[in-house]
Order: sequence, then C-alpha cells, then structure tokens
Amino acid sequence: MPNGRPAPPPPPSLAPAQDRAMRLDNMRLDKALWFLRLAPSRSAAQALAAAGHIRLDGRRVERASVLVRAGSVLVLPGVGAQSLPRIVRILSLPTRRGPFAEASACYQQVTTDMA
Repeated sequence: MPNGRPAPPPPPSLAPAQDRAMRLDNMRLDKALWFLRLAPSRSAAQALAAAGHIRLDGRRVERASVLVRAGSVLVLPGVGAQSLPRIVRILSLPTRRGPFAEASACYQQVTTDMA
C-alpha cells in the first residue's frame, strides 16, 4: 500500500480463466467457426471469410476479425456442387474447441423450405 492507496486490481488478462469465460460475450469470427467445428482449422475459417463466402446477420463478411455474439446468424457455403448454404444461429459462444457434441450444443441449424 504505497502512499496510503490500495493496490490496483490485476489486469483482466491475469484474471482466472473461469472468470474470463463467464464474461465472454463476443468472439472473432474465425475463432468461433473453429471452436464450433464449422471449419476444420482457423486458417480455413480465415480463408472463407477473406473470400467473402460468409454472411453474418445478413451482411457479407470479408474479414475474419469481425466479432460474433450469441444470437448471431451465420450463412456458410455448402459443401459439394449441389448442396445448399448452411444457416446456423449461435446460441452461446464456446470457451474452447471441444468435442463435436459440446460444439454443436452452442448453435442451432436453421432450416429453410426451398421446395
């Protein structure tokens, strides 16, 4: 306690990991796609974003650094020549790249009737 003042609190980066996870309200798009297992690697997610193949809440994304939040809607390209785009709503942001079951619990597949 120099000069009679209390010591300042530690910076947020030194807070326990569990406390940081509780405050998680947004995340970079590339990291979110990788954590949610919607992209095989973070660099693959960055390439999808840079090519403009992803839409976030109806807007075309060209930067992997765009922030996503719970409630965001993503439109991802389909795989293969005849596949439809994949539409997902993020329910919660994951704190790590865990197993598929853990990742898939964080988003909801939105279906569209295109008959």
